[in-house]
Amino acid sequence: MLKVNDNFQKLPGSYLFSTIAKKVAAYSEANPDKKIIRLGIGDVTQPLAPAIIAAMHKAVDEMGATETFHGYAPDLGYEFLRNAIADNDYKARGCDISADEIFVSDGAKSDSGNIQELFSADAKIAVCDPVYPVYVDSNVMAGRTGTYDENTGMWSDVIYMPCAMENHFVPEFPKETPDVIYLCLPNNPTGTTITKAQLQEWVNYANKNGALIIYDGAYEAYISEENVAHSIYECEGARTCAIEIKSFSKNAGFTGVRLGYTVVPKDLSYEGVSLHGMWARRHGTKFNGAPYIIQRAGEAVYSPEGKAQLKQQVAYYMNNARVILEGLKEAGYTVFGGVNAPYIWLKTPERMGSWEFFDYLLETANVVGTPGAGFGPSGEGYFRLTAFGSYENTVAALERIKAL
Repeated sequence: MLKVNDNFQKLPGSYLFSTIAKKVAAYSEANPDKKIIRLGIGDVTQPLAPAIIAAMHKAVDEMGATETFHGYAPDLGYEFLRNAIADNDYKARGCDISADEIFVSDGAKSDSGNIQELFSADAKIAVCDPVYPVYVDSNVMAGRTGTYDENTGMWSDVIYMPCAMENHFVPEFPKETPDVIYLCLPNNPTGTTITKAQLQEWVNYANKNGALIIYDGAYEAYISEENVAHSIYECEGARTCAIEIKSFSKNAGFTGVRLGYTVVPKDLSYEGVSLHGMWARRHGTKFNGAPYIIQRAGEAVYSPEGKAQLKQQVAYYMNNARVILEGLKEAGYTVFGGVNAPYIWLKTPERMGSWEFFDYLLETANVVGTPGAGFGPSGEGYFRLTAFGSYENTVAALERIKAL
């Protein structure tokens, strides 16, 4: 008889955003007359930029002619896209990353969940707390996290690095030395980040201790402060201790199109084994490549027209972030983020629990956010709002919240 992977049974409840969707659907069904404003999930709302649409149309036409038709994509991705990424995201910033160290995928979420396949079963992972749920959940599925304590919301074999108001949401080096360190900067969910000098300390720590950093830079395009790194490879020594994961979802609106990439430097090896070689083998075995049409769309992101149009789009969302940040402060909330990321992290009022505040906001203001507790135990007592809605809905949501 088949035996299932019982590690899946250890996962507590549904995936965070699935749980939220079910709660909102139930409320909508019971209250069909209520207009709900969703500022919960980090999904974009603005249409794809004209330069990207034009590139997709051209690629679709190419797929209709024998001479220009494309089948399976190359394992790493098409050279035209990998060269554009290497030139614009790395060489332009002084980072020593070559095109053949870039692996194109269907998004950062997939890579964030799949990267753990490179680790041994007993590898010890460290995560910021609160944290993007995929990092922990994917390691739970692999049997790497030990047992779950419902009272604390923590896994016995996971090293937690609390990020709270008291330490300015900046992770501190853990007392126990990890094998793998997950860093998401600018951070999801808190919307906060660290300086380049602070990031250099993490690179130094990882190299000193033989640890690997998984660096999720999905929100890099929203960085506004000059002392914040756009890539971990801006730090000296990062090529020997870091894998970087990037997404086209937030900077270019590809949440429904799906495109991302992961950088695995050739200098990266543990126990004499190349992680670049391992990821290439895994990639070639389990992935048939992002579609040609989508990769051409990704290339257009780096065109002069694409850059200009996406700069405006990022500014649109960051204006929403400013509206939320300033509006909540005026209403007396304690708020963070919204400067280098499109997320606002607020302290729940009157010592309300995160899910309690979720229900209160949904039922009294018909606004949906994300409970901080869903991101880990240190998220309890906090709440996340996203700036990815329309400007009109963002303003309307703030007016509803301020009227409570």
